Amino acid sequence: MAELDSSAPPPGTIYRRILLKLSGEALMGNSGYGIDPAVVHAIAEEVRDVRAFGVEVAIVIGGGNIFRGVAASARGMDRSSADYMGMLATVINGMALQDALEKLGVFTRLMSAIEMREVAEPYIRRRAVRHLEKGRLVILAAGTGNPYFTTDTAAALRAMEIKADAILKATQVDGIYTADPHTDATAIKIDSISHIDVLTRGLKVMDATAISLCMDNHMPIRVFDLRQRGNIVRIVRGEKIGSAVG
Repeated sequence: MAELDSSAPPPGTIYRRILLKLSGEALMGNSGYGIDPAVVHAIAEEVRDVRAFGVEVAIVIGGGNIFRGVAASARGMDRSSADYMGMLATVINGMALQDALEKLGVFTRLMSAIEMREVAEPYIRRRAVRHLEKGRLVILAAGTGNPYFTTDTAAALRAMEIKADAILKATQVDGIYTADPHTDATAIKIDSISHIDVLTRGLKVMDATAISLCMDNHMPIRVFDLRQRGNIVRIVRGEKIGSAVG
């Protein structure tokens, strides 16, 4: 009997392993600050549905709902200190998401680039990959563990390290636009674009370091609206949701 190809996507999907990039702001809902448990629960349900297909999932999460290092630096705080505070905020968000996922029966591991063994495993690439292979969802917190790097860059880096098939970038709009559609009525949606065009046109998809890293390593990115229920499942099943970069 022929062996199953473990590198092939599960039946009915186009990805074997994805990295989902969530902003911290995605967790606060309409409250303007902090964590909305109902929103976290809804995100956890979305991710559970993806895992049910057999797709391996890693999540990189931001901390902007609690603390933004760049904003604090602009107001006079030392940049390194501000960035480390932002990294700690991502761990708080990771713990909240882990709790919601485990309440839904999803086996989850929280890994931190800054060592804090009481609440998270230290990030070790091979261990993260092993968790994924065993069917566990992995939340990757604390960015890269270094100041001056965003969680966008952390998402790109971790996607390369774990050999993800794609980065799914969750946003508050339904794809990439030529301008901010909330403020510019002439903004046009872009269904597909190359990494280099994102950089040369200055589109705010991810920061330039993250886009460059993805371009150099041929990592596709799918930008989509997280608020539309079922979008993550639709993407992994091959539907043309949002905008594609690659």
